[in-house]
Amino acid sequence: MNNLCADIGYKSINHAGEQLCGDHVEIVEQDENSTVIVLADGLGSGVKASILSTLTSKIISTMIAAGLPLEECVSTIAATLPVCSVRGLAYSTFTIIYLIDNTTAELIQYDNPHVILLRDFENYDYSKNEMIVGGKTIYKSVVKLKEDDIIIAMSDGCPHAGIGTAFNFGWKRGDIADYIKTIAQGGYTAKTLSTILVDECNRLYQEQPGDDATACVIRIRKREPMNLLFGPPANRDDCNRMMSLFFSKEGKHIVCGGTTASIAANYLGKPLKTGLAYEYSEVPPTGEIEGVDLVTEGIVTMSKVLEYAKDALKKNELYEYWGFKQDGASKICRMLFEEATDINFYVGRAINPAHQNPDLPINFSIKMNIAEELSACLKKMGKRIKVSYF
Repeated sequence: MNNLCADIGYKSINHAGEQLCGDHVEIVEQDENSTVIVLADGLGSGVKASILSTLTSKIISTMIAAGLPLEECVSTIAATLPVCSVRGLAYSTFTIIYLIDNTTAELIQYDNPHVILLRDFENYDYSKNEMIVGGKTIYKSVVKLKEDDIIIAMSDGCPHAGIGTAFNFGWKRGDIADYIKTIAQGGYTAKTLSTILVDECNRLYQEQPGDDATACVIRIRKREPMNLLFGPPANRDDCNRMMSLFFSKEGKHIVCGGTTASIAANYLGKPLKTGLAYEYSEVPPTGEIEGVDLVTEGIVTMSKVLEYAKDALKKNELYEYWGFKQDGASKICRMLFEEATDINFYVGRAINPAHQNPDLPINFSIKMNIAEELSACLKKMGKRIKVSYF
């Protein structure tokens, strides 16, 4: 098993006046290290385009993941989808990225802008083999991947941005590559890079997109373990066992909760220094323990992290809050969303007496729900998650 993983993120904007997006991204995990990603662009926009792109991406991704040949996938699409009465075409355009063991990428492209590959933060010109399948010209490429490679797939709404306003002929593919390679050096996640790219397209469209625009970004990176401790164990006799397991794990260590931090400090034989200054009024101050990377308050901070995680999976509009602020919740988000690839949660089942006040909207089940929901969100981000309860 290699030490590489794929960070995958995408974002779309709708054609002005449309409630549904005519582009669709489908991701199917074949196994732990192999993934099929399909970006489909339905003909036109609105409901019809949304149905076409959704069907196309779901059918192709499922068939490719099952190991069926490309010719069969394309012929199935042609036979399954309805023919457009205006254009006489039966299916949407698509880009397929098949990651094999996170070391090889098979690219299959039909009528979408060609995939951009950045290697060492420079535009890398990979070879393309032209094929005729079902009367359509399809380009196939096989690329051996390296750490820090960045793959950008787009619908044609991206290079069409700014036609007749900022640019005479739209935002050219080479210019998009130059734009992304400058930003990519900041170490952003795939989701953030796709958000930045699509937001720039929206700006070029003057926030009135003339087409659906979607960007899907894949970053090849090394695995980065992270460990988060949330709440003391139900049985006090389990404190040492819980702490021993937590601190024995490779990677950074985050401790959430006042009582939990006190137990961790006692276990390490180091003082707990508590902060008093509020960086952000909604999130309590952080603390410090030598040997721990981050010490925060528990329920309130983790609730904020969950709120940011849910938004990051959707429109990612709150990135400006957690991406740069220094409060406990923002720091946890950057560590979990941007740095970590493998996250170990150690969740204590102890009931906090302070939370039993009926006037407080906090109880034991809320803590468990936060842990479960946050784990689910992080899995959707492509993280490997392991949760241990005590």
